[in-house]
Amino acid sequence: MKLPKTLSLTLSLLGLSLVSHTSLADVSANIGVTSNYLWRGVTQSADGPSVSGGLDYSHESGFYAGTWLGSIDWGNGNGVETDWYAGYSGEAGDFGYDLGYIYYAYPEEEYDDSDFGEVYLNGSYGDLGFGVAYTLNSDADDDAPFGKGDLYYHVSYSFALPQDYSLGLTYGYYSFDIDESMYGDWDYGHVQLDLSKGDFTFSVSKADEESGDDDTKFIVSWGTSF
Repeated sequence: MKLPKTLSLTLSLLGLSLVSHTSLADVSANIGVTSNYLWRGVTQSADGPSVSGGLDYSHESGFYAGTWLGSIDWGNGNGVETDWYAGYSGEAGDFGYDLGYIYYAYPEEEYDDSDFGEVYLNGSYGDLGFGVAYTLNSDADDDAPFGKGDLYYHVSYSFALPQDYSLGLTYGYYSFDIDESMYGDWDYGHVQLDLSKGDFTFSVSKADEESGDDDTKFIVSWGTSF
């Protein structure tokens, strides 16, 4: 269940664009590997490594679309997460905005009834980032976890450091619209620290006990675009 992409929801890294001056559009590809694929503070790869790749299209109007695939393991066998997304991003004065829709698909039989889609709105002001995602449609029952109506909020702040290092801090909170008499309390928060240089990132992540995955995580990741 997926990014960073959000993001940490950041699937595409450095870009060498394939530019058409006629269409005023860019197409790029990305690949990556991580020692532990985390999504909203929770491992998607059974605390093991994961490889990923994707394609992105963007137009100077602000419209973009793309797809991303990553290897996963929820403890019921190896699988693949396939994300499809489209949206519109731009700036209004000092503020940046990004509005879109993302669909998380899991084609393997072991992951039946796991697909769902979200609408999201992300913003930025300087080094501050923030956003919210709402589960719009899901294969799960409406009153079950990851069903329709769930909300995820996040806020982040980044710092430029000497020698081309950067430091990012993210806090996220997942609020599930569920029948607590049947499923209990699933709401949880998580925090993540990312130290990056070039194509490499070292991360430390910690989620609340309600996430079901509250061990402190130490992750090394590499990714690039072309």
